[in-house]
Parts: sequence; C-alpha cells; structure tokens
Amino acid sequence: MPAALYKGASYAFAGLRHLGDRDLRLFVLAPLLLNIVLFALAIWWAGSAFENWMDWLVQWLPDWLDWLEWLVWPIFALAIILLVFYTFTMIANIIGAPFNGLLAEKVEQRQLPGVEPATGRSMWQEIPYALVHEVRKWAYIVPRALPLLVIFLLPGLNALAPLLWFGFGAWMLALEYVDYPMGNHGISFREQRRMLSERRMMTLGFGAAVMVMTLVPGLNFLSMPSAVIGATLMWTEQFRADQDSLDSS
Repeated sequence: MPAALYKGASYAFAGLRHLGDRDLRLFVLAPLLLNIVLFALAIWWAGSAFENWMDWLVQWLPDWLDWLEWLVWPIFALAIILLVFYTFTMIANIIGAPFNGLLAEKVEQRQLPGVEPATGRSMWQEIPYALVHEVRKWAYIVPRALPLLVIFLLPGLNALAPLLWFGFGAWMLALEYVDYPMGNHGISFREQRRMLSERRMMTLGFGAAVMVMTLVPGLNFLSMPSAVIGATLMWTEQFRADQDSLDSS
C-alpha cells in the first residue's frame, strides 16, 4: 500500500481513539443518541404496522398456511436490521451536521491551542448553516453518482463498476468529513476539492477507511464522529500549513 494511502487511512482510525475524551464527549454522544432514538421510534412504528398487516393477512389465509407467519417475521426482522445498519450513517450525517462542525472546532483547539476557527458560530447558528451546506454537498454528489450507477447496467463495463463506485465513495466521504474543519475556516467547497486533489492518494486512503467503517455492523454507529475527528487531525497536520502559506502570500 502506498505510504500516502496508509497515512490517510490512519487518520480515519485515529479518530476512534478519541471518542471517549471528556471534552469531546458531548459532541460525540448527542447526535449518536438522537439518531438511536429516532431509529428506535422508526423501528417501533414499522413493527407495529407490519404486525397489523400480518393480522389482516392471517384472517384470509387457510389454516394450512399458518406457518407463513413464522417465516415472514424473521425475514422482516432481518430486513430491518440491514436497513438500520446501512442507512444509519447517511441519516446520522444529516442530523449530526450541526454537532460535527463544533466537534471539529474542539479537536482543532486541542491540536492548536490559541487558534480559533474563523466562523464563531453558536450551536443555533450552526444548524441552518450545516443543513444548507449538506444540501450543497449532495448537489455536487448526486449528478456524479448517477452515471456510475448506469455503468452497473452496461455489459462489460459493469465488471469495473464496483471498483469505480468504491473509489467514488471514498472520495465523497473524504469531502464530506474534511469539510467540517475546513468549513470552520471559511474555505469554500470548490477550494476544498482543489486542496484535497493535491493530496489525492492520502484523501482516498482516508475516505476508503471511513467507508470500511460504515460497512461494519456496530462500527458504523461510531464512524461519523470518528471520521470528523480524524478529518480534523488530518487538516491540522497536513493541510493547515498549506492554507496558511496561501493566506500569507
């Protein structure tokens, strides 16, 4: 593995070591608990609706098909588990966005004492800013994701589609999380892409490691705060000096 890829991946996993730090705990636990509560309510609602549907269906089934109820319930439970595991990260990014900017700020203050991000936004000011910024990122991602999805349908090229999709996903996840520390300093999304492209292999290594975390059940619940912390460490140690040189020139 090239050194730059390994370096980027190491930042993603470094965030896991800091999840329990006392001064970061609020910004890690608050979005995590909020997401768990929302998902628990959604699962409860889906379970209740499915049970009502099953009760209605059983009334119309002949007695010799009663065994279907015992078959369908495990399938439903498995579907719910998969849905939670693989949509948790996407929903968590939207709900946790206001907390993530503040988490990145706290991590940077620990890494670089005395350095304050340029925004100075409070929690309530962070909420509308973060939501609008998330929409802008998705406006960039979606038009580029659709052609890759089409490749899955093209004979011959579809053999390359999983590899292309993994590389694209790694790049998008890196953009998603490095945006928090860079955005705290008022760096535009276009400028962020330029900076990351100059260290493309390290960026892809970081994004690939985050993607692996999101695909591991259980670990995916921790992938968001870990990635924010890791992205901030990468910003302070790799990109910050480049930006300071640019600002002073």
